[in-house]
Amino acid sequence: MKKLIVFISFICITTTSKAQINEIGIFAGGSNYVGDIGPEYYINPNNFMGGIIYKWNANPRMALRGTFTYIELSSNDANATNNARKLRGLRFTNSVKELAVGLEYNYFDYNIDNYQQSQTPYILLEIAALNYKTVTREISPEVYEYGSKTSFAIPFGVGYKFAVARRFAVAFELRATYTFTDEIDYNYYGEDSDRIPALEFGNPNNNDWYMLAGVSFVYTFGRPPCYATPY
Repeated sequence: MKKLIVFISFICITTTSKAQINEIGIFAGGSNYVGDIGPEYYINPNNFMGGIIYKWNANPRMALRGTFTYIELSSNDANATNNARKLRGLRFTNSVKELAVGLEYNYFDYNIDNYQQSQTPYILLEIAALNYKTVTREISPEVYEYGSKTSFAIPFGVGYKFAVARRFAVAFELRATYTFTDEIDYNYYGEDSDRIPALEFGNPNNNDWYMLAGVSFVYTFGRPPCYATPY
């Protein structure tokens, strides 16, 4: 009997380390920009965002995740509560393609194969690469040439996930992203010979942020770990 218990324990440890549950799915929701143009609300989804997500559940408390997200961003000084911004009258529209990897930490043990552990709040922290449109030069007054540029960002946030069937789960998530650029709104501070005064606005030392709020729908696959208690 002792030998059998030791053998089962060994199999469980081996299976847990090599055959964790994977999750893959889609998500969609709203996005909003926080920066030098428009209203200064932090959570005000007014544009579309959507993407795909993959997770590898390392254990019941932690998952490694990767996401690709298409994000539309826009803002208009006409909607600002700040009178100085209203008088200035700037606006912009841009889109961001974000590729991110990071960690998701569950507040409770999470295991979709165990109905008693099939829901939990969580927090997340990622590092991301961004691709977005930016101004490269001024052709004539208020006529610009555009190109694409890559930068980095740190997304972080909170969420709540729960199983809706044996292999399917839903999550609601709110994510804030700090970027290492101030150019998503086409802000442009060039060298003296390359300046575009019309695009020098706001504080060049404050980088852009954006917020994402949405829902994801994932399918789980892979052999469940030994500690799973089936429905």
